[in-house]
Amino acid sequence: MSFTKTTEESSKYNHLEKMSISEIVTNINSEDKSIPLAIEKVIPEIEKLIQKVVLNLKNGGRLFYIGAGTSGRLGILDASECPPTFGVTHKLVIGIIAGGDKAIRKAVEYAEDSITQGWIDLKNHKVSSKDFVIGIAASGTTPYVIGALEKCNKNKIDTGCITCNIGSPLANTAKYPIVIKVGPEFVTGSSRMKAGTAQKLILNMISTATMIQLGKVKGNKMVDMKLSNNKLVNRGTKMIMSELNISEVQANKLLLKHKSVRKAINSKLK
Repeated sequence: MSFTKTTEESSKYNHLEKMSISEIVTNINSEDKSIPLAIEKVIPEIEKLIQKVVLNLKNGGRLFYIGAGTSGRLGILDASECPPTFGVTHKLVIGIIAGGDKAIRKAVEYAEDSITQGWIDLKNHKVSSKDFVIGIAASGTTPYVIGALEKCNKNKIDTGCITCNIGSPLANTAKYPIVIKVGPEFVTGSSRMKAGTAQKLILNMISTATMIQLGKVKGNKMVDMKLSNNKLVNRGTKMIMSELNISEVQANKLLLKHKSVRKAINSKLK
């Protein structure tokens, strides 16, 4: 099926090398302003996907992100931030990238071109029908991602996607597609720019909304965050001070005793 790959269309700007730094960053910023408006148009689709993700996770499933290049790295970034932010296990949200962990830092040639490796990588994590798999690919044509989602569909595993081309093979494969039309990039074809930003914003929505729905936020506070540095200990202390209306010394003592903001608060609310 033919479709228009708008992410590869020629930039609206030309002779970039003749622009001043001020012109370059002003024009990039101008393009970036269009991204939230593009996302706003697909909020209903984002909501549907999140609803199913939450249901699966409540029933013992996991959330997988799978992608290549920038898209894969963004998925790994979002997955890696869930445990410290929300106190969940590293096994609940998992990011997979074509080419393996070494591809996080350096591009692995042709890794994204395998139609079978994505499914192999998912099987290494014992993916099952309880799980939800989101394919991330700006172009919507990455074989590694499409092949993985096709096999998921055949094995009754729920699938979604985040892509930036309407009617792409990936959008047509996923059961819960999210398609953001960001248009041509400032540098022609450089989908790490607007497309990457759109993907990051939507990943923020997916993981944050999911964790809130799973009860990992109280009020507007990250009460289950891991206390992995002094900044977070100080933040946790202030949360407890505010919630229990006690002094900083008392709050810090409670936090150090219970090693958890939630547990510290609950200890005084019983």
